[in-house]
Amino acid sequence: MVDSCFTVSIFSVCSVIFAVLLRQYCREQSLLAALAACIGILLAVLTLVQPVIQQVRELFETAGISSSYLSVVFKAAAICFITQITTEICRDSGERAIASAAELWGRCAVTVISLPIISALIEMINDFL
Repeated sequence: MVDSCFTVSIFSVCSVIFAVLLRQYCREQSLLAALAACIGILLAVLTLVQPVIQQVRELFETAGISSSYLSVVFKAAAICFITQITTEICRDSGERAIASAAELWGRCAVTVISLPIISALIEMINDFL
């Protein structure tokens, strides 16, 4: 785990150096280099998180909780990660207004995707009362 963290850190620093050097000559290509680095790191995250996802699924099955709730949780987490990376890339490009709009979209998307869980929670509260 520590060695993979070290590898991602080195990759990130090298990508930053490359993007900064490239920015002096062509700002658009620098942005594409940063985006490519983000995609590479996201792929590394997916391989790291895969065993955790499987273990959480097993815990939900053991507890008797519907897998649809787990799906909502994972989708909401994915929306948060994608939105965070998108807004940071927009801010790095100097587009703060677009970054703010992307953040707003991410918040709304998480709210909309969470509605089934919220309604189930309200039903459970009503059953207890």
